[in-house]
Amino acid sequence: MTILHLRRARTSLVLDARGPGLPRVVHWGADLGPLTDGDLATLVAATVPPVVPSSFDAPTVLSLLPEPGAGWSGRPALAGHRDGAAWCTAFRLAGVDVDDDGPEPSRVAAGGEAVRVPDGERDHDGAGTARVTVRASDPAAGLSLAVELTLDPHGVLTVRHRLRNDGTTGYELRELTPVLPVPAVATELLDLTGRWCRERSPQRHPWSMGTWVREGRHGRTGHDATLLLVAGTAGFGFGHGEVWAVHTAWSGDHVTFAERRPTGDSILGGGELLAPGEVLLAPGAEYATPLLYAVWSDTGLDGLSDALHRHLRARPTHPRTPRPVTLNVWEAVYFDHDLDRLRALADRAAEVGVERFVLDDGWFRGRRHDRAGLGDWYVDEKVWPDGLTPLVDHVTGHGMAFGLWVEPEMVNPDSDVFRTHPEWVLSVPGRLPPEWRHQQVLDVAHPEAYGYLLGRLDALLTEHPGISYLKWDHNRDLTEAGHHGRPGVHEQTVAVYRLLDELRARHPDVEIESCASGGARVDLEILRRTDRVWASDCNDALERLAIQRWTGLLLPPELVGTHIGPERSHTTHRVHDLGFRAAAALFGHHGIEWDIGAISADERRELTAWVALHKRLRPLLHAGRVVRVDHPDPAVWAHGVVAHDGSRAVYAVARLATSVAQVPGPVRLPGLDRHRRYAVRPAAGVPEPATLQMTEPGWVAAGGATLTGAVLASVGLPAPALHPEQALLLEVTVLD
Repeated sequence: MTILHLRRARTSLVLDARGPGLPRVVHWGADLGPLTDGDLATLVAATVPPVVPSSFDAPTVLSLLPEPGAGWSGRPALAGHRDGAAWCTAFRLAGVDVDDDGPEPSRVAAGGEAVRVPDGERDHDGAGTARVTVRASDPAAGLSLAVELTLDPHGVLTVRHRLRNDGTTGYELRELTPVLPVPAVATELLDLTGRWCRERSPQRHPWSMGTWVREGRHGRTGHDATLLLVAGTAGFGFGHGEVWAVHTAWSGDHVTFAERRPTGDSILGGGELLAPGEVLLAPGAEYATPLLYAVWSDTGLDGLSDALHRHLRARPTHPRTPRPVTLNVWEAVYFDHDLDRLRALADRAAEVGVERFVLDDGWFRGRRHDRAGLGDWYVDEKVWPDGLTPLVDHVTGHGMAFGLWVEPEMVNPDSDVFRTHPEWVLSVPGRLPPEWRHQQVLDVAHPEAYGYLLGRLDALLTEHPGISYLKWDHNRDLTEAGHHGRPGVHEQTVAVYRLLDELRARHPDVEIESCASGGARVDLEILRRTDRVWASDCNDALERLAIQRWTGLLLPPELVGTHIGPERSHTTHRVHDLGFRAAAALFGHHGIEWDIGAISADERRELTAWVALHKRLRPLLHAGRVVRVDHPDPAVWAHGVVAHDGSRAVYAVARLATSVAQVPGPVRLPGLDRHRRYAVRPAAGVPEPATLQMTEPGWVAAGGATLTGAVLASVGLPAPALHPEQALLLEVTVLD
């Protein structure tokens, strides 16, 4: 038994694993540098809190699983019982397994000089990731616990608990949530909430005594889910402040929380939210929590994002090919599927540079509106007498990929599947849940329902080898989700993961998008099985700027679908110029959701130019470091992507509304190498935004500016006097 010190990417984790109880997290945060065994022993001893009046007679310390028996009186990290017994645990350490190849993974070059391995060459499952497994047991309770921790080369920490029932009777688990300590200097909390078409709305407040709990009871991640729960020093922003954050990687009911106790303890945690009787562990059975992702940064929110983005990009399953510009036909045709019209739309898509054409809802039997047909996954012979092949061949003949919309987990009561198998619906005995979008939820954990869905999706992809993409939707919450008379969200979530895994094993070249009424299923566990998310059903560019900004706190741009919508937004009726819509959609997995068959020749030319600009910038946008600007004027937003080698960058400066100041303060351009010189120019090849000014800023009038990265980051440049809901794109290129 020992004291462990894991170090990666300027992050340290110190564990006191000397026993006899569970290890204590002594430190999670800034890198402490190389420490000797003596240093670590001194650190552990020095950080034991004092004993104060009206408290336990010995100091209490926070372990990896806080227990009442160790003095924890806060939110239970483990709750359960065995017919009313074994409700309180006292785990004792049985062993610690460590796989740690050092704080700075390196290789030896041919000349014998040690060189650092680039982050992109190491992944979460490869060399460079430190792994610790803590083994403990409580014979009196009849339980064994394993705590798995990893610290990857980018500083991303994950924690998972595994609980095994070693007893001879069943054990009902009510809660098991990993937690991590946060120091007292973190005095503010930031999390996200939202609704349909306004996902990822930030909320911020002081971190006071008590517990701030965010629960998701939607049976899916939820429009209101907080992607990250962030604790930070006072006034932290995108580019400054020390911050700690956690993400609960689970696509069903879940909880994420922050708790501050009068004892001086502060923790962040999260896990699955279990209903009564949902998880009953038989003798010998085991339950594993979702992964809790945890990240620390001393460079504000952008530092958190950078670590997470690097982590995700290093995954073996991360998309490696350029993300194709996508046209989704939903807002162009809705349920009106006509082969000639869709062929013409595909022709126009190819002309403007589209690389993937997606046929949305309405292709299967009886699906002329959203009240029927869902669940009958056969091509509608009345609408498609020759099947989908003529359209698939036409699209692929243009060199575009073909994609198709599906919603496998749902069913309309007006469908053959429901009429034949009402027992396949998630429900409590004797009644159906309230309808939502005229649909119910199929019990994917039901073996026959699972077999039907896998068989139909497999047949669809086998019979149409040209289909290389599925837009996988999920358009309602799970309410009264019963499985064999018991709560069924856990089993449903696991079954959906299994379905996706099996389908991808059979069709490894088919990409899948996670869509759920827009952005209601965005989490890192669904993204183990999918290639991008649809951030929102709202394509209003003004709304999208905020939705994408905060979705990007967790996900890199290439994983977030960002489409150019029509001039008048379908969901808000707000009207925007093409330039503003295109600038908002540029920073992501780019696409179009617009009836481009009905637009003018001038609009086609401009749209073609924007698509070409995205393709030119795509290698940077989908590989660089995301930065966001803390501007003092709330009407001015700026963000960008900077190449990791500092060679180039692209920024967008957007005017969201009118300002009190006629000319807002200069916009700083963070993330560049402070010692190198850069040329800054407005993006070429696309129309300029509309302004209200008699003359241009001096640097614009001169055709650009050449300044050092230090000047651009510390002084910045004055933006043109943009009209509200206009955006300026800046390209930055290193000169030396």
